[in-house]
Amino acid sequence: MITVNVDGGARGNPGPAALGIVARQDGKPLFEVGESLGRATNNQAEYSALCRALEEFKKRSLQRETVEILMDSELVVKQVNGAYRIKNAALKPIYERAFTLLKEFQDITVHYVPRRKNAAADKIVNKTLDNG
Repeated sequence: MITVNVDGGARGNPGPAALGIVARQDGKPLFEVGESLGRATNNQAEYSALCRALEEFKKRSLQRETVEILMDSELVVKQVNGAYRIKNAALKPIYERAFTLLKEFQDITVHYVPRRKNAAADKIVNKTLDNG
């Protein structure tokens, strides 16, 4: 099983934004990603992080693996899982991109975790923002 912690953040809302991804397979490091996103909102950064993680899985041909995505954005998790509607027009295109990518996986779940349980991905976001 692959477990991936995903986080996105912006300093200011909107402001300089970045994403962080930490993936493990059976508890062993698989890959890490930190990327600057330019100017974005926190929610746009969270969705961008989710999409980037899914794209990385596709690039590595991991769509048939069991994947558990852990995020500290309750809004994104509930929207992706269908509990909340997408009301913000700016989020609709990136939500649709994430939803399209999610459909390509055989066994994938997206779960909310408290920020303290997403510290590794959050650390990458902050390091990326600090490095500009």
